[in-house]
Amino acid sequence: MNLNSILIGSEEPGRLVAFYKKLFGDPTWEDDTYAGWQIGTGTLSVGPHDEVKGNNEQPGRMIWNIESADVRSDFERFKAAGVTVVQEPYNPGGDGDEMAIATLADPDGNYFQLVSPM
Repeated sequence: MNLNSILIGSEEPGRLVAFYKKLFGDPTWEDDTYAGWQIGTGTLSVGPHDEVKGNNEQPGRMIWNIESADVRSDFERFKAAGVTVVQEPYNPGGDGDEMAIATLADPDGNYFQLVSPM
C-alpha cells in the first residue's frame, strides 16, 4: 500500500487554494472546483465538501506532515507566507535530538507539521 493523497474539504476552498499557493507555488493540477499539489510521492488536494462548515473545531484530530531536510528554514519561509504558528520548531527528544517539528495551521484551522526526516 501507499498513502496517495490528502483531501482537505472546505466551505471556502478558494481561500485555502490561495493560501497553499503561497507555500507550494502553483498547483500541479487545478480545475474550477479542486486544486492539488504533488509533494514528494503524495498529493495535497483542496476542494469543497458539503459536510464542512466554518473552521476546524478539532484541529489536533488529524495532523498531516511534510518531511523537510531543513525544518527551521522552511518554517521561516512558511511563517513569512502567513501561516498560523501553533508551535515553533522544537526537538521532541530534547536538546541533543537532531529531529525538529513545527506545527502550523491553515486559514480553516487545519493543523499540519514540518518534520525532519525520520
